[in-house]
Amino acid sequence: MSDHPKVAFSVLDLASRKDTDQGPAPALQRSLELAQHVERLGFTRFWVAEHHNMDAIVSSATSLLIGYLAAGTQRIRVGAGGVMLPNHAPLVIAEQFGTLEALYPGRIDLGLGRAPGTDPQTARALRKYRSGSSDDFPEDLAELQRYLGPRATGQQVIAMPGVDSNVPIWILGSSLFSAQLAAEKGLPYAFASHFAPRMMMQAIELYRRLFKPSAVLDKPYVMLAVPLVAADTDARAEFLATTTFQRILALIRGQSLLMRPPVESMRGLWQPREEQAVIEFLSMAMIGSAQTIEQKLQVLLQHTQADELIFTCDLYEHKDRLHSFDILAGLRG
Repeated sequence: MSDHPKVAFSVLDLASRKDTDQGPAPALQRSLELAQHVERLGFTRFWVAEHHNMDAIVSSATSLLIGYLAAGTQRIRVGAGGVMLPNHAPLVIAEQFGTLEALYPGRIDLGLGRAPGTDPQTARALRKYRSGSSDDFPEDLAELQRYLGPRATGQQVIAMPGVDSNVPIWILGSSLFSAQLAAEKGLPYAFASHFAPRMMMQAIELYRRLFKPSAVLDKPYVMLAVPLVAADTDARAEFLATTTFQRILALIRGQSLLMRPPVESMRGLWQPREEQAVIEFLSMAMIGSAQTIEQKLQVLLQHTQADELIFTCDLYEHKDRLHSFDILAGLRG
């Protein structure tokens, strides 16, 4: 990685349950262990994502989980990757993240998405009487920024905690809309290439071209999400990756997303078109030994000139996941 010494490495965690877990607690404990592990390895930030109505993902109360992770670590930045803003009143998010910033100053990030992170029925249950339209996202973002900034003359509603906390906001997305909004607002941009890689280059180019410097950022800052399965050999990594393959296959089929053990071969588990869909979904995945991953990273960074990479790694055995990040950290020299 010597050609790209400035690229930051971070982690995006889904707090995933295994098929043998009794309830959600083990997944939450594994998240903390991973955060502590990558903090020791010198990673920049550790984010968790808001999802709802999924049997295998226990990061739905995102701000509560961030508090747990921040309390159990010392230096690493902890944040949301992201909070799905249409699900929430901006004032509530400002108060939650203002509280986190007051408790863990200088360590909290607020990544925002405009998708609901769930199905329409659950989205209605979350929102009750709010419209929750993704069309409101720019307005909701502006309102949230006002709550987190200094109190304006005549401002009657304040977020306490939250006011003047200036919690760093990131725009997350997988579309050109999010790239345009991040550029317009002069905010850092995180692209969801870990599950929607198709528009990546177009979105990055649009963001950089339209970027307007702001009080928080004087030039574009691009973070890309990347699936990771690193192991001592390519063959071992390919074997471990079958847990991820099975999970994406289950997602496509609308089945349970509980993590399943790796298998020797996916043959017979998927149809050819399903195999193609899983491979496309994971086209950005870094799967292999240290040498293989280093080559793939060099190509990705030359191609995108990304400022930061945030890695997702859901493996069946926790020790394999920790080892994946050991291998990745070793590539930084």
